[in-house]
Amino acid sequence: MQLTKYRLWILIALVFISGFSQGMLLPLISIILEQNGVASSINGLHATGLYIGVLIASPFMEKPMREFGFKPMIFVGGLLVILSLAIFPVWESLWFWFILRLIIGIGDQMLHFGTQTWITATATAETRGRSIALYGLSFGAGFAIGPLMTRLLSIHQSVPFLASAALSFTVWLLLFFLRNQWPEQSVDPVYPTSSMQRFKQTFKIAWIAMLPGFGYGFLEASLHSIFPIYGLRIGHDVHTLSLIIPCFAAGSLITQFPLGALSDKFGRRSVLITVLSLGSLCFLFTAILESSALALFILFTLAGMCVGSLFSLGISYMTDLLAGNLLPAGNLMVGIMFSVGSISGPFIGGYFIDVFERVSFFYFISFILMVITVAMLVKKNTQHETNRVGT
Repeated sequence: MQLTKYRLWILIALVFISGFSQGMLLPLISIILEQNGVASSINGLHATGLYIGVLIASPFMEKPMREFGFKPMIFVGGLLVILSLAIFPVWESLWFWFILRLIIGIGDQMLHFGTQTWITATATAETRGRSIALYGLSFGAGFAIGPLMTRLLSIHQSVPFLASAALSFTVWLLLFFLRNQWPEQSVDPVYPTSSMQRFKQTFKIAWIAMLPGFGYGFLEASLHSIFPIYGLRIGHDVHTLSLIIPCFAAGSLITQFPLGALSDKFGRRSVLITVLSLGSLCFLFTAILESSALALFILFTLAGMCVGSLFSLGISYMTDLLAGNLLPAGNLMVGIMFSVGSISGPFIGGYFIDVFERVSFFYFISFILMVITVAMLVKKNTQHETNRVGT
């Protein structure tokens, strides 16, 4: 029986684990540190460890992938995540946990880069939006379930870490059923041959498609690491917050696939501008109604339905704009922009709620989305994208 036809679903399952581990770690550690009296600015800075790991690892991944293929990259990345999760309960220390977050960031980026490039490299232009939507759907599902693990703190602090490690290990074993493949190796002299040249060419062509990745990273990390702190300060309890946070990711599950299909039909840029505008409005209303738990449940879900697909839509847009030879570089650069957003989100967000105590945290989120919307409006479609729409 040939198992290669199940490759997409195995890759989707691996992406789920990545989302699950990230969705659990951000609020879990933020809550533990907040309850231990750690300042929110330090707490936010600590949350950047995962994304600093992503940023550090990103520039060094393209060449090994071209040499060894997709599977070894995913294999090593998954193993780093599993081992790090299992080691968290060994020693509770700010620096030790920061290092583990850094390692998980490296592992997650290897896993993401491998799965993301494998999917984009093998999807057809007609089904690309839907394939990447499944990728985003899986990550969002993991992210939605991950914060629920904070409820296991009532049993013992080590339980969420060990349970996540065990689940990750189970899914990681599916890798053994996949046959390795390699990215496209073009010898066309039109395309740059060195990594640095590919990065420059990729950024020149597709920089606009990287902004959604930045915005999603900023949003995701801020909501999962800073909102728990802010939520506690405005009077919500831990159990309520553990249910509110997954609503954003749950909302993205509802619209991830439909938005991917719509982007196949009407174009990524048009869909991106629409969801960014609606997402910004959702967070404006959230700022006004933040004292109501019911309003937060509803508005987090609506915001997730609007902007929870930014990352996958951005990847699809980037893939539309680039030649196959530039896809590994493009996927890496989307990951780097995601990391920059994820690093700046918790740090600036933590600083924001410390300095502007009487200003809603959600105005800050809405402003970031507005800026990206304006950039998307100003940037015109490239000829390639214009010609692709409606074909």
